[in-house]
Amino acid sequence: MAFIEFDKVNLSYPIRENHGLTLKEFVLRVFTNRHKTGFRHIHALKDVSFSIRDGERVGIIGYNGAGKSTLLRTIAGIYPTASGSRTLEGSICSLFDINIGFETDATGYDNIYYRSFLQGETPATLKEKVATIAEFSELGDFLKIPLRCYSTGMVTRLAFSIATSSDPEILLIDEVFSTGDIVFQRKAEQRMKDFLHRANIVVVVGHNLSFMEDFCQRVIWMHKGSIHKQGPAKEIIAEYVTFSEARKRRIGGETPDLLVA
Repeated sequence: MAFIEFDKVNLSYPIRENHGLTLKEFVLRVFTNRHKTGFRHIHALKDVSFSIRDGERVGIIGYNGAGKSTLLRTIAGIYPTASGSRTLEGSICSLFDINIGFETDATGYDNIYYRSFLQGETPATLKEKVATIAEFSELGDFLKIPLRCYSTGMVTRLAFSIATSSDPEILLIDEVFSTGDIVFQRKAEQRMKDFLHRANIVVVVGHNLSFMEDFCQRVIWMHKGSIHKQGPAKEIIAEYVTFSEARKRRIGGETPDLLVA
């Protein structure tokens, strides 16, 4: 049975403050023995605690820089925690950039294998899926030629067809992605819905509050690296919208998070 549990998780990472030194600064540091590293640490996640159980669909909302994507990547195991515990059971499929893993000099068919293996497929599990992926992509003989000959829309078609062919226990999505041209997008809508419902657990980050309210049972509201609130999707989103509108009135201008992605 799939589950995710975080207990007081903290995450920090270094960023470079200065991209380079002038000759004068270098000489001064050498002769005055001031060997500054040029880095400072960002406390990206602060005492984050939550649990997600089998069957749940959970959204993560918040302003840009609130720690949403960082949290998702920490769930995936991409970022190591500085302290606290991360406990997870179940196979993970992470859809952060569906084009990752593609080789432009390899054929479409070769890339089906490359990208699928990154998603956790094995030669045995992939064997019966290749034909289905190829058929859904509608790329035909283009799958026999190198990816560098593809248009952007063709690459997106192939990426989407591969990404939605897996059967994950835990599905992590950073923004619900577009599938390119409108004709293919209509065809892909049902496939995307089926894909989302096949996973035992879905955790999705995004600014599309309408989707979050319709799809998610629960929402985690991130603010400055901490969980500000978490609870039923409709309730938390309503509070978030009220908070955002008040903030908009205080500072003026649009609040991007309220726009439908």
